Amino acid sequence: MKQASYWEPVGQGKVKCKLCPHGCIIMPGKKGICRARENREGQLYPAAYGQVSSLGLDPVEKKPLFHFEPGSILLSVGTFGCNLACRFCQNWQISQGEAHLTSMTPRQLVDLAKEKQDELGRVTGIAYTYNEPTVWWEFVVETAELAREAGLKNVLVTNGYISQEALREGLPLIDAMNIDVKSWDESFYRKVAGGHLEPVRRTVETAFDHAWIEVTYLVVPGLNDSEEEIEALSCWLRDMSPAIPLHLSRYFPAFRMDRPPTPLATLERLRLVARRHLHYVYIGNAWKKGYADTVCPECKEVLIQRGALEIESSSLVEGACPRCKRALELGGRVWV
Repeated sequence: MKQASYWEPVGQGKVKCKLCPHGCIIMPGKKGICRARENREGQLYPAAYGQVSSLGLDPVEKKPLFHFEPGSILLSVGTFGCNLACRFCQNWQISQGEAHLTSMTPRQLVDLAKEKQDELGRVTGIAYTYNEPTVWWEFVVETAELAREAGLKNVLVTNGYISQEALREGLPLIDAMNIDVKSWDESFYRKVAGGHLEPVRRTVETAFDHAWIEVTYLVVPGLNDSEEEIEALSCWLRDMSPAIPLHLSRYFPAFRMDRPPTPLATLERLRLVARRHLHYVYIGNAWKKGYADTVCPECKEVLIQRGALEIESSSLVEGACPRCKRALELGGRVWV
């Protein structure tokens, strides 16, 4: 098996994993917090390498990425494990539980993506998603290198909990990222997600200079749904660019949390707060007309209408508003 990157021996057969901010000290025969990196006789191995739990074709809007290659399709792939432990995890069966696994090499995955591209035309790349892609980072980087050589895009859907060293190695190969910011409160991260806020902030700030980024924020009633948090988050994003899309996502009970779903009124109220600072704020995981539409920040013309997951119509003319001619901020071409 391939040996892991980003680790060091610390004596008595123990190793320190340096892939993410946890910095797990792992005893022989044991795994780190993510369950995907294992100490075997004093050496660290990525147990998830090439082990695929989920594979499918998804519209790019499902990631969600609304301003990167809109209308295109991505071959989406995931493994098992996660380096956070969110009590409300929506994909807990593969992130925290056991999953049926199929072995796959980076070359096989890239060849499959090219095959689907030839069949369907709109398949533009590979998305590393479903669970946290950081935990099989060696596989992601190797696949991304081959995908780039083959003319495919690489998309990362991540919680952002990764060391700066590992992130900077992979970023030159990544075209777009959706980064999940769980809260703007450190105590929420510690108590509810099992991590810390600051490393996620650094990931967003670092990624902004290298790839197209969009941010998702799952709104959990009574825990991270204050106007003050959304105001602070939005101002921080605005200072990088007011064109960074923000997706306010609706929470539903899952895993170890049974609070009732987020009221739509809460999401609509928080969207108004975020729109004071950002051009593009969407409501996700809840379908209602207008929640996922892209509107021109200048003249308010509806540029892209979306249904639950896919584009229904577009009035863009060469990537710009047909009324005021303002160019829409996009990563890549429009596939509609």
